[in-house]
Amino acid sequence: MVREKQMQASSGIVVGGLLLAVLAISVVMVWKAAGDAALGVAGSLLGAIALVLSGGFFMVNPNEGRLLQLFGEYVGTVRTPGLRWANPLYSKRRLSLRIRNFETQSRLKVNDVEGSPIEISAVVVWKVVDTAQALFEVDDCDKFVTVSAEAALRKLAMSYSYDAHEDSGLLSLRSNPHEIAEHLQHEMQERLQLAGVQVLEARISHLAYAPEIAQAMLRRQQASAVIAARQRIVDGSVGMVEMALERLSQKNIVTLDEERKAAMVSNLLVVLCSESPAQPIVNAGTLYQ
Repeated sequence: MVREKQMQASSGIVVGGLLLAVLAISVVMVWKAAGDAALGVAGSLLGAIALVLSGGFFMVNPNEGRLLQLFGEYVGTVRTPGLRWANPLYSKRRLSLRIRNFETQSRLKVNDVEGSPIEISAVVVWKVVDTAQALFEVDDCDKFVTVSAEAALRKLAMSYSYDAHEDSGLLSLRSNPHEIAEHLQHEMQERLQLAGVQVLEARISHLAYAPEIAQAMLRRQQASAVIAARQRIVDGSVGMVEMALERLSQKNIVTLDEERKAAMVSNLLVVLCSESPAQPIVNAGTLYQ
């Protein structure tokens, strides 16, 4: 596996000044070599060498790397911005180190862990951290990132359910966005580290049931919500009835036998659990009539 080797290239300004001086000297030598052939040849040869060396200049922009190769062999990567100079025989390939982002295929359809078809997509923020791996280990870095991210997203969606019940204690795609995002980022990083890519962030941007089951799942969610609400109402009502009986007994306000306690519990539960307001009835007789 090829790893990045950072290389410090010479300053292009310094080398440029030296080459200009050499060219000036060669011009003077050729101009003064009116009767001296050797001086003229030396001046011409010196000027030719300066011109050949001038082919080693290249520019490095901020957040950019230049990979240097000599006859196909990787030499190193120059990251220092500015005008640089290296061996003119080196081939110099540009690679961006800027932070990039993209959204996976819109409405990627996949089945969750329960087999329900869902539509999902994610936003991925990434950058190249190893230029040698990004250029030499994969054929097309951008395409590799896109395909690998979609594969990781498919695997994530198949590992969790769209929604989980409150008492199940399981993670779900809808209810646990932070945990799911961390898992997605880790899954993508495992796949993309081969290409020298660092995943900075990965989050789900679209999540919904597939259209063919959306209505059925909506009814199921509504039924689950109604059941959960009823359960909470019943729990609260039972607590209130228990507290009322306990306080009546502690303060000796009234003494009730088991039959009257059962009737009181029944009446209180009807009042507390009813969907419509209770209609009060005034008892004009005794407690037992």
